[in-house]
Amino acid sequence: MNALACRNVVKRYGDVLALNGLTLEVRRGECFGMLGPNGAGKTTTVEIFEGLREPDSGDVEVLGEKWRGDGLALRARLGIQLQETKFPEKLTVAEVLTLFRSFYPRGLGIGEVLGLVALHEKADAQVRTLSGGQKQRLSLACALVGEPDVLFLDEPTTGLDPQSRRQTWDVVQAFTAKGRTVLLTTHYMEEAAQLCDRVGIVDHGQVIALGTPRELIASLGAEHVVEFAVGTQGAIADETVRALPSVEHVAREDGLWRVTVREVHKTVPALLAALAERDLAPTHLTTHHATLEDVFMSLTGRRLRDG
Repeated sequence: MNALACRNVVKRYGDVLALNGLTLEVRRGECFGMLGPNGAGKTTTVEIFEGLREPDSGDVEVLGEKWRGDGLALRARLGIQLQETKFPEKLTVAEVLTLFRSFYPRGLGIGEVLGLVALHEKADAQVRTLSGGQKQRLSLACALVGEPDVLFLDEPTTGLDPQSRRQTWDVVQAFTAKGRTVLLTTHYMEEAAQLCDRVGIVDHGQVIALGTPRELIASLGAEHVVEFAVGTQGAIADETVRALPSVEHVAREDGLWRVTVREVHKTVPALLAALAERDLAPTHLTTHHATLEDVFMSLTGRRLRDG
């Protein structure tokens, strides 16, 4: 059964088409990740599911219900962490959580939720004294305090240090382990691979690829990516690169070649030999395992962090 579903959703902001017939289903109990560059429509999709915006057309269901009236009963079952949240600077952490807990008919104890986000030592600290990472974890605590069935996380770890990011991942994994649902937007490929059961890649207001991280990476047809450049004075023909052994896909961006290959140990020596035959030497050469970033590049020719 689906926790979230939208079909043929269209949303415009003046002349800007933010969502262009987007269709998406999020299953109950899964962590679903939405990936895409800025302006792809991720935040608009999340806000429509949250009941913060109305689509111009299309159908939307949340926990089997449609948004009607004030939607208070449905809102009580949702936890929301926005990209940025402002709290009253002179309230303490415990006071902020007590306020948010009062909005819900059920919920966690203040001490319990503080423990979940590792802020128990800051219970009596004023918001203005918190670091950026601590404020982000307080925002997550406010999303969890109502013990929601669905948790919306919009870029939840942006700006966090590695330790705080890992703590957030632990909270998300514990949440889904209870059979609850997370809809996550992120720019971090490691985060999506670590947390998400399935991923939808969004571009220009549409889902252009959908599957588990492993399935999406396997769709490249190869496990490795070789990146190289030969400087402004040198050139190598596209057909020469494509003819190298084990090559599946070739792309070029601003002088940087990106070659998806099956067996990197066969491709790299052949590449170096081909360059040497032309009196060329690489000014840049790296290899890495294929990632979701490479999937997006192969589909669109752009990086996920591009606007």
